[in-house]
Amino acid sequence: MISLFGFDGSLGELPGRFHLIDGMAHCIPDEIGARVQRLAGLFEIVWATGWEERANDRLPEILGLPEGLPFLTFDGNASFGSAHWKIDPIDRYAGDRPLAWVDDCIDPSCEDWAEMREAPTLLVPTDPTEGLTDAQVEAVLSWARAGYTA
Repeated sequence: MISLFGFDGSLGELPGRFHLIDGMAHCIPDEIGARVQRLAGLFEIVWATGWEERANDRLPEILGLPEGLPFLTFDGNASFGSAHWKIDPIDRYAGDRPLAWVDDCIDPSCEDWAEMREAPTLLVPTDPTEGLTDAQVEAVLSWARAGYTA
């Protein structure tokens, strides 16, 4: 959602700027910070990334977010290319509260889990070459304003 990958860099125009995080270059669009800030008006923003606590090292500064946002830990179970390893920690953190989960690796096990949750749950799959879009932010905000109904 934040760090893009898989985009065609040979076209000349990059979808964002590169930032060095933990010794790795990450392409992060300038607009992502403002989009996440808009969601923060109605949602608690929580890092659900394999970066875990390291998400707070540089992302708040890059995105213009407050420092020290909550983060989930995954006990070394992170697996690139899927999101099923995030389900249990997200479920524990969210409890019976409504949840909007934005991720570039939503898979069928995430969808099954979301359908079984008793609390309102919105999954927002993003394209890893684009990240979170304005249209997706609007959809999430509309879902929240409508009382968490799909």
